[in-house]
Amino acid sequence: MAGKVVQICQEKINPIIEKMGYEVVEVEYAKKSDGMNLTFYIDNDKGITIEDCEKVNEVVEPLLDEINPTNDATYILNVSSPGIDRPVKTQRDFLRNKDKLVEVTLYSAKNGKKKYKGLLKNFNENLVEIDVDGTMMSFEHKNVAQVSPVIEF
Repeated sequence: MAGKVVQICQEKINPIIEKMGYEVVEVEYAKKSDGMNLTFYIDNDKGITIEDCEKVNEVVEPLLDEINPTNDATYILNVSSPGIDRPVKTQRDFLRNKDKLVEVTLYSAKNGKKKYKGLLKNFNENLVEIDVDGTMMSFEHKNVAQVSPVIEF
């Protein structure tokens, strides 16, 4: 059911949010401690404010009532920023993080390690490539659990 709810939202709601000037980074329909949550993670070049989230929520809520993607199952609607530490998932994320320090977490160890830090050099549907202290490392997407920016303060 969760996959179907996400698919319906991506087809019917995402284009409307995008016309408002936002990128929909992810739609998530998942059980949390307070019940089922339908979350739209949005972004734009200026960053996301609480006012942006409220604006999108006001537009999306009546549309969701109309299309009823959950078949009347109750849920909590959330509109959120993905945050500065959001994982690199899309080509746009890659462009934002190219030549920046990232951490690649693998499902299983490669050369005895499951985590690598390096400069993000390439990202496509097949591979993630990082420069680890002058050595290029390539990881097939099927083996990558997550690519995350390294936030240094």
